[in-house]
Amino acid sequence: MPAAPLILPDTPQNRQLSENVHPCHWVNPEPAERYNLVVIGAGTAGLICAAGAAGLGAKVALVERNLMGGDCLNTGCVPSKALIRAARAVYDARTVSEFGMQDSNLAGFDFKVAMERMQRLRAGISRHDSATRFRDELGVDLFIGEACFSGPDSVHVDGKTLQFKKAAICTGARAAAPPVPGLAEAGYLTNETVFSLTELPLHLAVIGAGPIGCELAQTFCRFGSKVTLIELAPAILGREDRDAAAILQDALIREGIDLQLGVKISAVESRDDQKILHLEKDGHAIKITVDQILVGVGRAPNIEELALQTAGVAFDRSGVKVNDQLQTTNANIYAAGDVCSAYKFTHMADAQARILLANALFKGRQKVSDLIVPWCTYTDPEIAHVGMSEQDATAKGINVTTLTIPLSDIDRAVLDGETEGFARVHLHKDTDRILGATIVARHAGEMINELTLAITNNLGLGAIARTIHPYPTQAEVIKKLADSYNRTRLTPFLTRLLSGWLKWQRG
Repeated sequence: MPAAPLILPDTPQNRQLSENVHPCHWVNPEPAERYNLVVIGAGTAGLICAAGAAGLGAKVALVERNLMGGDCLNTGCVPSKALIRAARAVYDARTVSEFGMQDSNLAGFDFKVAMERMQRLRAGISRHDSATRFRDELGVDLFIGEACFSGPDSVHVDGKTLQFKKAAICTGARAAAPPVPGLAEAGYLTNETVFSLTELPLHLAVIGAGPIGCELAQTFCRFGSKVTLIELAPAILGREDRDAAAILQDALIREGIDLQLGVKISAVESRDDQKILHLEKDGHAIKITVDQILVGVGRAPNIEELALQTAGVAFDRSGVKVNDQLQTTNANIYAAGDVCSAYKFTHMADAQARILLANALFKGRQKVSDLIVPWCTYTDPEIAHVGMSEQDATAKGINVTTLTIPLSDIDRAVLDGETEGFARVHLHKDTDRILGATIVARHAGEMINELTLAITNNLGLGAIARTIHPYPTQAEVIKKLADSYNRTRLTPFLTRLLSGWLKWQRG
């Protein structure tokens, strides 16, 4: 069995994390004669598959070469959101004067303490994904080691062969970097290494203004780093509603982030302890000198060591090829999560794992294309979206009615001082059927769920209009969207008719 990977820095919290997710003295079990399901990869999709199948009575083997919990627990959602919360506290402390607090001096901010908090919380959460829990409580045969297919119905790991009826490839993806001359030589951080920092960078360059880049750029700026955010496209968050992205872009600029948009990185060089980025924009050369570079673009599937050809599983540079039921070109092998999905979200991996279980173990016909998938970028304000954009609907030949309510119309947002943002829905024209929605608000990720539920269950805005929302809450913005829809139903003819009726009632 390979030696346990070192989780840096070496702290008591990280040692506890390592003991949970890759115990150094782990002894792999003797394989069963045959497994109902062999799961390769113990990230979100793999853990859901293994736990779900075992809970249903299946004989399950789970194979993980690195860390239980995958990216989400160790280098993704969990550590990033812990730091985002710390950065929000720092920002709020700097902006308390309007609430009556006069001392907003943050000279005592300690980056090390913020990182230790993240490590402590991550280690605590990791017990749910731990090796001992899956073995002792869930009854899963856990193998720590490198897995590769040795045939169409067998997997080799740690000198042992696992025979399976069905298999699930859930190996995820890893950070990738753009092919910039000198970048590899100069060195750079990714989401897999940035959470091991022990000192706050004085000047941080973030490559890529997608969700990861924007979240971490704002976080480190709030901690006190000078941040330059670099993006090839002319605007941030290219797949989001343009009005939503513009609000966040303005917020990032106000907070002091140097936005370099529409630029190409021609080369990177290192000089002493500094890294120099050479940029090109509109024919002009720009040079930026920083302490650290964080790459927040690109993901590559973890498939190289799996010997997929041996199992008859087709793949390409984007990952394992699957049909709408998550079945690969080997009818007994399925895949779920980042290794095969265009939507690289933890909640999408979870949803796909549930589809995989139904289809692989019970001959179900559940489809990924039936899923309604929300997402959220956890900046401040957050941007949450579900369903179609107006452009998506138009491209499909659907006539759309768009309704928008600004947060400045919502009493609670005004009282909270959080009026930057809006809620927007796209309706099938002349109906209350919701095609898609975008919310920009400090807690947009918590608010989008109501609209996701509505779309998933074919509930129109009329149903939301009949739903009482507590006052005052920011989620009232969704009720106001529904009220706005009801007002559109009052045509001039109907208005005259009602007016006449009421006049008649008065006698």
